[in-house]
Amino acid sequence: MSNITVTHADSGLVLTNVARTTRLSPHIVRVTFAGGQLDRFEYKGFDQWFRLAVPVHDEDRFDNLPQRFGVGGLLKFLTLPKGTRPVIRNYTIRQFDPQTRELDVDFVIHGTEGIAAPWATSVAPGTQVAFIDQGCGWAPVPAERALIVADESAMPAALAILRDMPRGARGDAVIELFDERDAQDVEAPEGMTVHWLFRDPSDKPGTLALPALRDLDIGDSLYAFAVGESALATGARRHLVNERGVPKANVTFCGYWRVGRASPS
Repeated sequence: MSNITVTHADSGLVLTNVARTTRLSPHIVRVTFAGGQLDRFEYKGFDQWFRLAVPVHDEDRFDNLPQRFGVGGLLKFLTLPKGTRPVIRNYTIRQFDPQTRELDVDFVIHGTEGIAAPWATSVAPGTQVAFIDQGCGWAPVPAERALIVADESAMPAALAILRDMPRGARGDAVIELFDERDAQDVEAPEGMTVHWLFRDPSDKPGTLALPALRDLDIGDSLYAFAVGESALATGARRHLVNERGVPKANVTFCGYWRVGRASPS
């Protein structure tokens, strides 16, 4: 579930290439994209995300993909021959360098299941990909404090938002991972307290984040952003709205994935 409003940049469908891959930590691989049509990409920062077209067949094509991925774009995509249709997965931009025009995306590697993560571990430089920009989910309303709740899949979004927030922002960010070695440096405002939580790898996402959320003093004026595994995102929203009295309009939430299921395509 999600209440994020999808927006579209004028850049539309962007074709680019893999420049390199970097193993940042045991379960995080960063893929850097460069060249192609990135010179016209419109970067907005924060948790900007896109539909990434991952090539999985030898005959996959990108030139016939839709410029936008709304209902019409999805229908067009579904009519493409399966043998030429890349897999679509949703990813957040970790960072973008306006000088070099290089774009970084972090992939969580947790076993060999799925498509995008194994692809990220083995993709060769020069491989062509395509993506369709979907805008930002972070849409704060006027409030005294901010709250971010995220798991490993949403760590790129959480860290990018903390980096781009106004420096006078105050509040908390709760980031839960299954391996403390995957934690990354944070460029957060001084008034934002970052709580790193490390659950047992066998436990479900939210095992530590949701109890920690209940213990936080969030104040009376709050904008919250809860993203990651579906139960974590919806559980955080339910607690804030039903038990803390936070207005629904003040809580942005999105289930990036669900335990036992692949990310949405």
